[in-house]
Amino acid sequence: MTKALEGIRVLDMTHVQSGPSATQLLAWLGADVVKLEAPCGDITRKQLRDLPGVDSLYFTMLNCNKRSITLNTKTERGKELLTELIRRSDVLVENFAPGAVDRMGFTWERVQEINPRIVYASIKGFGEGPYTDFKAYEVVAQAMGGSMSTTGFADGPPLATGAQIGDSGTGVHAVAGILAALFQRETTGRGQRVDVAMQHAVLNLCRVKLRDQQRLARGPLAEYPNEDFGDAVPRSGNASGGGQPGWAVKCAPGGPDDYVYVIVQPVGWRPLTELIGRPELAEDPEWATPEARLLQLGKMFQLIEEWSSTLHKWEVLERLNSHNVPCGPILSTKEIIEDASLAANGMVVEVAHPERGSFTTVGSPLKLSDSPVDVTGSPLLGEHNEEVFIGELGLGDGELRLLKSNGVV
Repeated sequence: MTKALEGIRVLDMTHVQSGPSATQLLAWLGADVVKLEAPCGDITRKQLRDLPGVDSLYFTMLNCNKRSITLNTKTERGKELLTELIRRSDVLVENFAPGAVDRMGFTWERVQEINPRIVYASIKGFGEGPYTDFKAYEVVAQAMGGSMSTTGFADGPPLATGAQIGDSGTGVHAVAGILAALFQRETTGRGQRVDVAMQHAVLNLCRVKLRDQQRLARGPLAEYPNEDFGDAVPRSGNASGGGQPGWAVKCAPGGPDDYVYVIVQPVGWRPLTELIGRPELAEDPEWATPEARLLQLGKMFQLIEEWSSTLHKWEVLERLNSHNVPCGPILSTKEIIEDASLAANGMVVEVAHPERGSFTTVGSPLKLSDSPVDVTGSPLLGEHNEEVFIGELGLGDGELRLLKSNGVV
């Protein structure tokens, strides 16, 4: 079956996470992604290794479905080969430090000269301005994009989220821009530059907090359980902060992930009162309306927790769902990796690897009816040098051996 991006060649000049997460999504959609690495390889091949001498899970889980070639772009012959790769590609993606690719001699203007149809996507930490040259990491992006200041409890420090919203979240944004540029190219015949900053992507994911920042100017936020409000949106623990209040309530036997997140909708209050053994609260004027309950959110969830803490989270889930009360169990990483439904949906997959045997990874969250995804293993370093340099660029066997001995590939 033809894949959505079949025929699209992506020159992947990315490393670590933000870029590789984007190019892996493109590979899952059917693009031919050629990962260009320095002869020493992507740094994550060696980071956080669980097996000596084998590519780390950090690398393998972000580089499935790609081909790998090596090239020293600081050499003259390396620059010539890179020029030819750019000429033959539809998309170039890079996430080097600001100006690094320009210093190689491949400015946007030069890339356009080589291939006017190419989409050149750059992922950086920050946009133009005072932060441009700051070094960007996942949690730095969370810190400067609005996430950390609004995550945690009011009496505690700002916290990072376990979701990689700075790195992989930016990768998803980059994919959206790349696909839009490819679509526009069908009309204009021209490629274009796509710029995505990690700080900007995190900010986009925190837009509800900016909504609440503006609401705060008109008084305290009733949906938040906080007692005190300053001039910025506070950390509010597990409060949903949305139109319907929610909280994570404890369950038996009281382990670190024995919780269920419960949303209290207006229509769900009566069945909740029956479940927790307090049916009189459905008619009590101090509890019967959403407005009344907003004044005592902490007490409301305490009452629910007194009931839930006597039951296992799966039993709480079953009882709440049987009464159409929105809820979800807190799933540990162990529970997720062993979840049969996630495996059945292709979201937790086993992938073969020539050196480690196999590994478990996340499958594609993008489900297209006419473009199914088969997750294949990540490439070994330079695994496709002969395939690309000889088979596609037309180099001879002797020249490739010479380039290898000279440190060009």
